Amino acid sequence: MPKSLYRWLLASLLLLCSLSALAAPRVGVATMAPGEIFFERFGHNAIVVVDPQSGAATSYNFGFFDPSESDFIGNFVKGVMQYYLVALPLEQDLAQYRESGRGVRVQWLDLAPEEAQRLADALAARTQINEGRYRYDYFTSNCSTQVRDALDTAMGGRLQPQLAGRSRGNTFRSESVRLASPATWMWLGFDLGLGPNADKPMSRWEEAFVPMRLADSLREARNGAGRPLVQSEVELLPHLIGAEPAEAPRRWTPWLVAGLAIAVALVVLGRRHPRAVAALALPLWLLCTVGGGLLIFLWGFSEHWAAWRNHNLLLLNPLCLLLIPGAIAVLRRRKPAPYFKPVLIAVAVLGLFAWFVQWLPFAFGYQYNQTWIALLAPIHLALAYVFKRPPHVR
Repeated sequence: MPKSLYRWLLASLLLLCSLSALAAPRVGVATMAPGEIFFERFGHNAIVVVDPQSGAATSYNFGFFDPSESDFIGNFVKGVMQYYLVALPLEQDLAQYRESGRGVRVQWLDLAPEEAQRLADALAARTQINEGRYRYDYFTSNCSTQVRDALDTAMGGRLQPQLAGRSRGNTFRSESVRLASPATWMWLGFDLGLGPNADKPMSRWEEAFVPMRLADSLREARNGAGRPLVQSEVELLPHLIGAEPAEAPRRWTPWLVAGLAIAVALVVLGRRHPRAVAALALPLWLLCTVGGGLLIFLWGFSEHWAAWRNHNLLLLNPLCLLLIPGAIAVLRRRKPAPYFKPVLIAVAVLGLFAWFVQWLPFAFGYQYNQTWIALLAPIHLALAYVFKRPPHVR
């Protein structure tokens, strides 16, 4: 082959490759920092696709749902939510975050042209009617895991092996409690409502249910050519509100001190003023009844798998419902029903058993609820001691 022809063919090939690369869309992952409203606490993310011809940037957002759907509230409570993917101009998607002061950063990815095109085509196809709908699960199939899975599919499955074999020891509970901590009622709900399924150490792959964690992992990932997956990172909006809660060790000893202090106070008060103790016990037993009933519902009648087999049922004991009439009787200077004392002892023993369960993870599964054991078990024991004799004889 003449050298001139060879050079011409090589130049043509290089030109075609260059044109192909130029024609490929630019792909990035936008990560939105946590907001101040409860449903914004965990942050958000979306895939950004820039059209190579027009330069228009489209945000593919997996975080949409339709509250007008039939039985929306019932499905939400039962854990059978449907979410869907929406494509909208990036500037339109950013408007709400700009107004609320939430920061947004985009990570531009170094994907092969065919991978970028494959991802863009798949996302565009999913935005068609019903194609973008998916069964939502807070931990395993949310807006962030959908972004993760779409990237992995476009990369031919090369992302998952880089993340699945690594772990930082975080759990669904630790991440949920950390991010929800600015809202007291929210972190209480997560901590009390999650069972042992939420305490298994996550891989980096599973950890990507948190958008910020996925962004961290993408910074360390590699593309098919062995280069860093994140080509560049740009701040689109500054973060103007409270920062994401930092990681901090959880300690149960302050809760034990509080539990013992309350227990001692109840015992001292109960020697002369059993009616006052009954007045304090009444709202506690009511809360245990309602809380325990909710835990039973989540375990037995919902799809919230992370709440199943919750050991806190031993502390928020539904048997406390039977103690409420007894507390009312004491307040009225009347004798409680004969079952009052046995039920009281049963509640105290089961509260103590919650501590024993901690030593048998092979039988019951491990659940991090030492804080609630330390706080509530001494109180249940103290109430059983105070009312060990019928209060009406005092």
